[in-house]
Amino acid sequence: KTSLVVSANVLGRPLTALKRLENNGVACLDYFKFLKYSGLALKAIDVLGDGKTDISRNMDKYQWVYDLLEDDASKVVFERLVNFRFSYDLIYMQGFVRAQDRQYFEDFLKLNPGDVFIDAGGYDGQTSMEFIKRCPEYRAIHIFEPDFQNLALAEKNLAGNPNIHFYPMGLAETRKTLRFSTGDGAASKICENGGVEIQVDALDALVDEAVSFIKMDIEGAEKMALQGAKNHILSDHPSLAICCYHKHDDFWRIPEQVLAMREDYSIYMRHYTEGLTETVMYFIPNPFAMLKSD
Repeated sequence: KTSLVVSANVLGRPLTALKRLENNGVACLDYFKFLKYSGLALKAIDVLGDGKTDISRNMDKYQWVYDLLEDDASKVVFERLVNFRFSYDLIYMQGFVRAQDRQYFEDFLKLNPGDVFIDAGGYDGQTSMEFIKRCPEYRAIHIFEPDFQNLALAEKNLAGNPNIHFYPMGLAETRKTLRFSTGDGAASKICENGGVEIQVDALDALVDEAVSFIKMDIEGAEKMALQGAKNHILSDHPSLAICCYHKHDDFWRIPEQVLAMREDYSIYMRHYTEGLTETVMYFIPNPFAMLKSD
């Protein structure tokens, strides 16, 4: 109890970790403060590494996205996350809770009978299972998951449900072979020093039916995959739920990319943990949104 404990929980529950330590009478410090003030050569946190510099250099981009956000809740989320990334101060994360049970399925997302769902980064099938609960009269589900163990779990969990198509591959802008790290369950990702090779391809080349809802959580490959889904976005105008926490500039580059394809989307933003992970930007079809972006 005479020690100072540094909590290295930075992803899901840093506030809960600190509270537990404090409740047990332990003097503690969060890793963000330790990284900022210790002066030691500590392991950097990927999304924060260049985040502060990006915010300083592209404040006009951040202001542009903030002004586009559709509701006050989205603006609060955006403002808190940007302040946290700039300051490394967990005070801006107060009020966020772990809420992954509702991730991707907010009230402003409207599902309809006959919908076709694209689950990019399908992991164990959990998101597709939730989609089925909320849209039991769906037309089809396409699940993309390059980790064979995860895909096997998804096939097991979704067994007995009709019209589900499983793809042992990832999504990108074109067909190619990439290196892939299997990581730890949901943390699998494309990276140069990955231990295995995987195939990726464009959604436009793989799915030939109209799609209604595209969800992407693919560990930093979202922008590549969006480029490969351009024809579907242009022709089908699907709702999009795109994770935007893997790269330090996702907050403005992803909306810039989507709106360059078509402007008639309303943009929402939600965050589903106490820490760095699970920020989702939603693009909801709205023909009047072009007036706002202009």
